[in-house]
Amino acid sequence: MTALSETAKSSAGRTTISVDAMGGDHGPAAVVAGISSSAKKNPDIRFILHGPKETLEKLVAKKKPLAGRVEIRDAQGVVSMDDKPSQVMRRKDTSMRSAVESVRDGEADVCVSCGNTGALMGLSVVRLRKLPGVNRPAIAVLWPSRSAQGFNIMLDVGADIRADEQDLLQYALMGASYARNGMEMDHPRVGLLNVGTEEHKGRAELKLAHELISKNAEAANFEFVGFVEGGDIPGDVADVIVTDGFTGNVALKTGEGTASLIGSLLREAFKFSPLSRLAALLAYTSLNRLNKRIDPRRVNGGVFLGLNGTVVKSHGSADATGISAAVKLAFKLSQSGFSEKLAARVASAVSLPQDVPTSPDNNGTTS
Repeated sequence: MTALSETAKSSAGRTTISVDAMGGDHGPAAVVAGISSSAKKNPDIRFILHGPKETLEKLVAKKKPLAGRVEIRDAQGVVSMDDKPSQVMRRKDTSMRSAVESVRDGEADVCVSCGNTGALMGLSVVRLRKLPGVNRPAIAVLWPSRSAQGFNIMLDVGADIRADEQDLLQYALMGASYARNGMEMDHPRVGLLNVGTEEHKGRAELKLAHELISKNAEAANFEFVGFVEGGDIPGDVADVIVTDGFTGNVALKTGEGTASLIGSLLREAFKFSPLSRLAALLAYTSLNRLNKRIDPRRVNGGVFLGLNGTVVKSHGSADATGISAAVKLAFKLSQSGFSEKLAARVASAVSLPQDVPTSPDNNGTTS
């Protein structure tokens, strides 16, 4: 173990984040710039950076905030967005695998990668393993919303296209734990995505999930608001939106595409005439505030839930700002003890479908 690892492990309050430097659309330069920005803002973060050593050493040397705070792990293999997960699983030299294994081996608290989602999930499941009692892990993302916190949590958005009623119950439990420990929501509101809010609507597994979640909401310390519709995803009805991975991924991609379209149409509208360009100038402050509110880079980071370790999936197109946001989320989750609390919640939830009540942790708090 290197000096950095020893320092990181022995320093109280310090968090070591394992970062896959390769695989994103903007390459390792954007990743290094992003972690440098995080290091400048937060002295309690250390990094293990995975990728081609010669390339990363040159990039890190240019960033003063990273001096003495980065350990580089040489990994020559790069996982591309086109690689099939099955192919990636057989390769042992990739930066992505090296980054995940640093969490498995206890050298780092959280893994951050902006690489291929399917490959990252496959590697995470195999190398970290699922928590006991978890059938299907889930990917949770933050969605800009009208809620007081400015965003809602939605899961699953693509870890697995299937989900039965037991899986949806586990998603509700894990999403509520994420909201409490990662987003500081004391009593999150959980909604189950459906084609309508009436209890008689939807597929059979949704009706069964509605019953299961409703029965166990009080014991699990969240408020179940029942069925919610697509329009409620960015609304203020629920803080956590639960759905299967197929529906969640379609909703996510549709939302991203719609946001991009609106941005393009606004730019075209303000360029239409001299008067509209003047209007854009006068509205600059308000437009800039709106852009920050809906900017996906500022809530960048999907969290893999249900594993023996925390993995944050940054958007593949993330720039330095997006990488920094993902690192910030990873740090916050680590500092809250999220991984341990989620494991405790899942362990206690194994008996929930049989309506056996759970109890608070020994210190009187709930996970």
